[in-house]
Amino acid sequence: MGHHNNAFFPALPGKKVLPAANSQFAIVAPDLGLIFLFIALISCTPFLVGFWYGELELLLPMASAPAGFGIVGVWLAGVPKAEGEARLSVAVSAVALIWLAAALIGALPYTFGLGISYTDSVFEAMSGWTGTGLSLLPSVETTPRTILFWRSLTQWMGGLGIVAFTIALAGRSGLTRFRLYRAEGRSETFMPSVVATAIEMWRIYLVLTALALGLVLLSGISLWDATNVVMTAISTGGFSVHTAGILYYNSPLLEMLVVPVMIAGALPFKLYFLLYYRRTFGLFADRQAILLFALIVAGCTAVTFDLVSISSLAPAEALREGIFMTVSGITCTGFQNADPGSWYGTTVMILAALMLIGGSAGSTAGGIKLGRIILGLEVLRWWFRRLHTGWRTITPLRHDGRPILEHLPEYEVSKSMLVVVLFVLMVAVATLLLLHLAPQDGFDSADVIFEVVSAAANVGISTGFVNPGMSPAAKWLFIAVMWTGRLEIVPVIALVAGAARRL
Repeated sequence: MGHHNNAFFPALPGKKVLPAANSQFAIVAPDLGLIFLFIALISCTPFLVGFWYGELELLLPMASAPAGFGIVGVWLAGVPKAEGEARLSVAVSAVALIWLAAALIGALPYTFGLGISYTDSVFEAMSGWTGTGLSLLPSVETTPRTILFWRSLTQWMGGLGIVAFTIALAGRSGLTRFRLYRAEGRSETFMPSVVATAIEMWRIYLVLTALALGLVLLSGISLWDATNVVMTAISTGGFSVHTAGILYYNSPLLEMLVVPVMIAGALPFKLYFLLYYRRTFGLFADRQAILLFALIVAGCTAVTFDLVSISSLAPAEALREGIFMTVSGITCTGFQNADPGSWYGTTVMILAALMLIGGSAGSTAGGIKLGRIILGLEVLRWWFRRLHTGWRTITPLRHDGRPILEHLPEYEVSKSMLVVVLFVLMVAVATLLLLHLAPQDGFDSADVIFEVVSAAANVGISTGFVNPGMSPAAKWLFIAVMWTGRLEIVPVIALVAGAARRL
């Protein structure tokens, strides 16, 4: 079905024809307006925390976020809607813009409430929305609770995706919304419509959050701390309400209770959907879940072995750090009960590799995603089988237990492998730029690579390289890497390419 582009159709009598670019904007603008209005509504939640803890002086700085989202939302919603379908490139670029705007507006409470620079505020907001967890706050301990809750809330909302979140609330379907949803790096559709899928995902997310809260409270920490830990663990975000993070509690019990919460966030949400509706929990029938657990076991073993044999840690302490850091790394959560900066180089690289792979497609985790790794391995097997059977024999590529038709393998594979290549390329380019932009006092290039992987895969584990003393150029580079990594690169490229064509 061809896309109706007004530039190629003669004007009908009495019809005003918009230029092609404007008509495309008019198709997506009302949907984008609705998204911003819903974000504005949810951004009012920290007011409750402000009232509860008597931080009334922060209500006005906090109001800057809902006001900003509301103004943009009203303006976009007021654009007269044009009929037709938005081009895929337009929908993809729109999603990149939504996430960028979320960080630029979401930064305002940090600037007005804490008095930190706008660059640092945008860094904090982008780290929040993308679920990264790297932080430039001078002191988390002295930060008011209203602002701390805003940080946790952005991670919790960003975990499933801003678009998925608002589509569920809006409750209206359509091709434009489907394209916005897919452009956010979401491929799972286990319901007939994208709205039904988004609603189910949010229902699952709320139930998981409630169950996780009950579990974490068993450790004996306060309700305030537990709520924030759970919001940032289930969304695989990693922000904490204490400067020392999880180590502040010095509780192996809490760490072991948080481990299943992090894993729950990194498993495909389709599993929970099937458990609820079909009463089947196909954990060991799902290939992403199997690979996730296999990598956790392999990672724990390798890291624990290194910590005992190279870093000379006591076996019990090595196991505690090995389990927690491996799970935190591969699920892209970013909590840490150890300092990777004090680890041996090879141990840090094992963790970096797990972080880059990331969790399952259709989860809250970041990274390249396990689904793409599985597809890549299947393609390798397919190629070798074709080498043995000969090119004239039709050898179907099997994926998810079913054969993919002859003309689809190349398309599916090239699409997935393109993202993998772009991820690696982004890490390489960003590392080279950082080595030139930031002075390496006490940090080697392995630390820089680790930190870039942490930002690109939206993890947040840090060797200490990311700090408030970095140059503004380095901070903006990290902001760009977190944004690009969360959207799996293509939407940002589409936005930049579209903007370059306009110039």
